[in-house]
Amino acid sequence: MIALGGVIGSGLFLSTGLTLNQAGPGGAVLAYLIGGLTMYLVMLCLGELSVVMPVAGSFQMYAAKFIGPATGFMIGWMYWFSWALTVGLELTSAGILMQRWLPNSPVWVWVIVFGCLLFFLNSLSAKSFGESEFWTAGVKVIAIVLFIILGGAAMFGLIDMKGEASTPLFSHFVDDGGLFPNGITAVLLTMIAVNFSFQGTELIGITAGESENPGETIPKAIKNTGWRIIIFYVLTVVILASLIPWKQAGALESPFVTVLDKIGVPFAADIMNFVILTAMLSVANSALYATTRMLWSLSSQSMASPIFKKLKRNGVPFNALIASLAVAGLSLLSSVFAADTVYAWLLSASGVTAVIVWISISASQFFFRRRFVAEGGKLEDLKFRTPLYPLVPILGFTLNSIVVISLAFIPDQRIVLYCGLPIIAFCYLYYHFRVKKVIEKKNGEQSMGM
Repeated sequence: MIALGGVIGSGLFLSTGLTLNQAGPGGAVLAYLIGGLTMYLVMLCLGELSVVMPVAGSFQMYAAKFIGPATGFMIGWMYWFSWALTVGLELTSAGILMQRWLPNSPVWVWVIVFGCLLFFLNSLSAKSFGESEFWTAGVKVIAIVLFIILGGAAMFGLIDMKGEASTPLFSHFVDDGGLFPNGITAVLLTMIAVNFSFQGTELIGITAGESENPGETIPKAIKNTGWRIIIFYVLTVVILASLIPWKQAGALESPFVTVLDKIGVPFAADIMNFVILTAMLSVANSALYATTRMLWSLSSQSMASPIFKKLKRNGVPFNALIASLAVAGLSLLSSVFAADTVYAWLLSASGVTAVIVWISISASQFFFRRRFVAEGGKLEDLKFRTPLYPLVPILGFTLNSIVVISLAFIPDQRIVLYCGLPIIAFCYLYYHFRVKKVIEKKNGEQSMGM
């Protein structure tokens, strides 16, 4: 359910309209197919690593071990920073959504209320986090299934739609320029947003470290990802493209509201507001969990202060939790007092993190398998094996690298590289000139003690 919740996020409910408008009906479907394939390839790589080494640090530790400690340091801190920023962003968005029902209530009040709720859930235990994600994922799944049923019925004329003289079917796919009205290049330009909408599925690698039986649960989650992509993203986009003219989609706050309103669903806007609110709180909850475990992982490898390595009796890294939520709060302050400068730069710097993490997962699995075989390991001993090795990790690495490279050719997205690459370089330099010496000194003291 955590994997499923990761697939269905606020990006699906809000960003699909813009993607449809930019790439056209055929282009939007193709973009989500490619994005889904890329995500699935990465998940296959992560599955093998997570089953062999189920640790809370997950891909950060894999990168440090199989690519290099400096890369692991960079991945860990960038990922921690990115998700801490996401916590603040999602809480703010949730507060704005609440103003639909309580227009006179300040956003900051809801930020505090939801922030305290997430802190409480994450401080109890990993089980409480899992339970909350189970139910929020359930809300999203039910909403998407009902939308597909109603939307599909409307497509084939089983339900009358406002503004449609006849059965829509796939008529909007050929209107106003056809499948690719803005060309194939437009598909590439939308891949950034599409890939970001799939981010979060890698969280199951982090949860593997606290799963009772990762050898069984992780492979099941990975194997089910393929059909989930088709049902929950591609099929949904097909229905949206069939029921909404692509030229109108970009101006919509949520294309789901438009479709439900045309079908005649009462309180469509309120229903979707609740679903999107649930999705945002789910993302914030997962983000807080991820940042807490990532900071603990960095601390356990002497890549962060040892204070974050301490665990409560229930196994929760409480100090790491407090620090992560505090940074999320600071990001909120920057969004208020320096929204056009500091906050914009921070948001752009974190934007490239998710794709870089996926690149590192693909590379880690490639080097792990090669080392495993070279050291005499038998493939039949692996409970979950990434299929078609080395094609899958190489293809996953390549597709994600193309997404990063394409940022340089999109004027509105270049700031992501301008802000992200210097921070990545800083992480490498800081590791080599500061952290590496600390680790070597600690290892030397431990050797002398032995």
